[in-house]
Amino acid sequence: MIQQLSVFIENKSGTLLQILELLKNAGIQLVATNIVDTMDYGICRIIATQPDLACTILQEAGMSANLNEVFALQLDNHPGSAASAIAAFAQEGVGIIYLYSFLLGGKGILIFRTDNPKRAEQIIEEEHLPVISQEELAEINH
Repeated sequence: MIQQLSVFIENKSGTLLQILELLKNAGIQLVATNIVDTMDYGICRIIATQPDLACTILQEAGMSANLNEVFALQLDNHPGSAASAIAAFAQEGVGIIYLYSFLLGGKGILIFRTDNPKRAEQIIEEEHLPVISQEELAEINH
């Protein structure tokens, strides 16, 4: 599992820029971002090279930020690889709460959270699914 930064932000001009500027000024590299919005606020999910420091910086700036653990798989970049990986969870009744993906270093990266993390870990081990660590993500990104 890796650490993901979740930041609650108001849906108004400049709030996302403020987050990005704070992280830029601290020298923190973003690996991936995902934003989900509602009418009044958004949740900005960030995979960063230094998640603990990123969280501290944003909290000290008065933002509602926290860290949580998510799964990260590194898949071959070809049609069907994501479906095959997710099928292992579906067959065992483990639900995916959210998922986002991106390409990095020629590989597909899946970031996701499940409704049963303990069972998801077992499935990953049993199925020999290719996990990627926080450090590996940062290294590929440089």
